[in-house]
Amino acid sequence: MGLFSRSPKLSSRPPELRPPHSMWWWVLPAGLLIGAAVWATSAWLLQDLDQLPIDKQISARIEAARTALAAAAGVGAAVTLLLAVRRQRHQELATAHTTHDAAERRVTELYTKAVEQLGNDQAPVRLGGLYALERVAQDTPRLRQTIVDVICAYLRMPYSPPTDQTGPAEPAVPRAAIAGVSAPVARRDPHEEREVRLTAQRILTAHLRYEPLALRPWWQPRPADRNLRHWPDIRLDLTGATLVDFDLNRCRVGDVRFTGATFIGDSQLEGTVFTGQAVFGRTAFTGDTWLEGATFFVGANFGRATFGGGVWFEESTFAGPAHFDQATFTTNAWFEGVTFHGGAWFNEAKFGSIGASFGKAIFNGNARFDKATFAGDVTFNSATFRDTSFDEVTFAGGAWFEDATFMLGARFAGATFAGEAVFTGATGMQLAGLRDARVTPADKDIERRWPAEWRAESSADGWQTLRLASKAEEVQAADASET
Repeated sequence: MGLFSRSPKLSSRPPELRPPHSMWWWVLPAGLLIGAAVWATSAWLLQDLDQLPIDKQISARIEAARTALAAAAGVGAAVTLLLAVRRQRHQELATAHTTHDAAERRVTELYTKAVEQLGNDQAPVRLGGLYALERVAQDTPRLRQTIVDVICAYLRMPYSPPTDQTGPAEPAVPRAAIAGVSAPVARRDPHEEREVRLTAQRILTAHLRYEPLALRPWWQPRPADRNLRHWPDIRLDLTGATLVDFDLNRCRVGDVRFTGATFIGDSQLEGTVFTGQAVFGRTAFTGDTWLEGATFFVGANFGRATFGGGVWFEESTFAGPAHFDQATFTTNAWFEGVTFHGGAWFNEAKFGSIGASFGKAIFNGNARFDKATFAGDVTFNSATFRDTSFDEVTFAGGAWFEDATFMLGARFAGATFAGEAVFTGATGMQLAGLRDARVTPADKDIERRWPAEWRAESSADGWQTLRLASKAEEVQAADASET
């Protein structure tokens, strides 16, 4: 069976719709209750009967029998009333059963028909299927994750975007076998398929967008809930999907998996909250990517991701570990004001010639930039590091660490500084391992401001190496910097 052929499993009936007990559970207690009423009434009325004359005893016994029978009739009427109420309850349950089953059948039919429409060769029919699935998900919360999985599966299907957005239709991706039945090979217009995919993306993001309700005074009327269309706790699996102009701004989503996905055009993820694991490993971003103000509660993995355009992470928060190992930033990468509460790994990452900025970033965990390459300028001004390593990093452009704070020191073993290097105001550099760093020969147009504890010395190969200055040289360098 194909992925799209799955029908939602009918949910088990709620407790109030369970079958009733047998009638014999009522007959026996009712008979015992009537008998007990007759015996109790007779015993009460016939007590102390021996003290009366014989003629009055006979009359009293007759009246007692009548009263006992009347009591039994009353109890029987009460039991009959209870049985009538129970019968009415059974009828209501039967009606509820019928209504429940009819609703289940209707939802299943709508779901099945909508999924079948997704396999149609006509774009309008596929659009109708998407909107039908959206309606089912909105009205049936328990099916939302299933329907989101179906839409994600559709987006994961092979797709080649048109090279000319306005030109004639080009050969499109052949229709896949859906529901386990092989269909004749058909051609889909790539421009129409693009519109269908954009609609699928918009349906997902429209229901993931979350806007917290503003606080209001108690005397003001309650506004309409803007989050009625929000689907909480949704997971996205878009592994290997081709996404066009993806817009996930201000959304709230659980686990997301974009491993190997391709983002064509600009990608908007500003203010997005990822409450689960966010995996972007080996993802290709062909345009600009905005992740400003995003929040990653669990962890983020951008390992081996490729950013073809600029990428902005300003003011984002990584509550868990952040992996950017072997990531490629082709143009510019901005991490200004980012807070890394967990570890941050940029090992072997490649930064483009336009530059990178980590100004005012806070690394509360371990920060690793080992073997990273900065082809352009990079700034870490006013950044705060807990424990960091820049072993074998290549700074092909300028490297600014002005007013940076190294709480537990830093390592620069084997680092290469080819451009400007400014460490003015940096604290904690006495613990920095700059001894093995290599520096290109000084040039009058290149500004070099090493920490007071370090100085550059020429080596035999024409490069310079850094060494820890003596106490006298350290004081002299400090005085020179002040003047």
